[in-house]
Amino acid sequence: MSEQFNYRSIFAPHFDNFLKLKHDRGYTSLRAKWILLEFDNFFKSMDIKELYITKELIEQWRNTRINDGPTTIYSKYCVWSQFCKYMCHAGYECYIPRTQGQVAKSRFSPYIYTHKQIRDIFQASDSLDLYDRNMSTSLFVIPTIIRVLYATGMRVSEALSLKNKDVDFNNSCITLLKTKNGEQRLAPITDSLQKILEQYVQNRGKLPIANTSDPKGYFFISPNGSFCRAGSIYCWFRKILTKSGIPYIGNHSGPRVHDLRHTFAVHSMEKLVKSGYDLYYTLPLLSTYLGHKSISSTEQYVRLTQEVYPEILDDERKLCSYIFPKIKIDCNEND
Repeated sequence: MSEQFNYRSIFAPHFDNFLKLKHDRGYTSLRAKWILLEFDNFFKSMDIKELYITKELIEQWRNTRINDGPTTIYSKYCVWSQFCKYMCHAGYECYIPRTQGQVAKSRFSPYIYTHKQIRDIFQASDSLDLYDRNMSTSLFVIPTIIRVLYATGMRVSEALSLKNKDVDFNNSCITLLKTKNGEQRLAPITDSLQKILEQYVQNRGKLPIANTSDPKGYFFISPNGSFCRAGSIYCWFRKILTKSGIPYIGNHSGPRVHDLRHTFAVHSMEKLVKSGYDLYYTLPLLSTYLGHKSISSTEQYVRLTQEVYPEILDDERKLCSYIFPKIKIDCNEND
């Protein structure tokens, strides 16, 4: 178990065994790991000393989750139910909560930035100021990471987890190892993005810290060499939105950093359609590239593209991989 998921409550060994069981049966358990970490922190805060989960204890936990949405609560109750069943099979009497019917999928539509807004975001990220000498700030990486998120469609967590060895300038590709669904994938690097990344590496090498190019070291680091946190990226992005004149709606309606990923997908479809490629034949390609578990997750971008650019989807004879730059096929999978 990684240090990030180092459980410390009395249930810690049972969490580890439960996750191992799921893994051995072929289930991806990253989401469960995070949920169990929340349970672990709750057990520690309640100073639980006995291996016994009651209905009242779960209700106490539920009262602490006032900001969780219905879908999130449903997912967490599923993990409660699975883990409590596991504990019962292990010989510990635990209350097994009932999971209600799955919440209907939301019609939430992500914010799709216009091409002008993307340009304004880039310009704003380049003009950010630091008001004190904070060597742990993530401002150093902001201009580069914002461009990486838009140009590759990566998630913030995927970008921040990149190691130096994952960024292959010779073959113009980035290897994503720590992904949401646990499956490795490649992200090609365009010529313009490569120049930006090389410039970042050159500036990073001027920092007064050693081994910035260590293959096992993180690619994106703060000026003191520490790991960049996602929360810091989010805070700086709010400032970027303000400088760009893009209103922040809030209340889960964004605009968000993650919407750069959605915008990448829609802008990719826009470019592909305008280039004469068939939209539906290329959906599996885009789905694989984005790391979606199923093509249904990618199909939402057809609707979004239709809403944002209705004129380009009137002709159904449209959209392949023109948006993705060619990469050399000798990219070493072991790097």
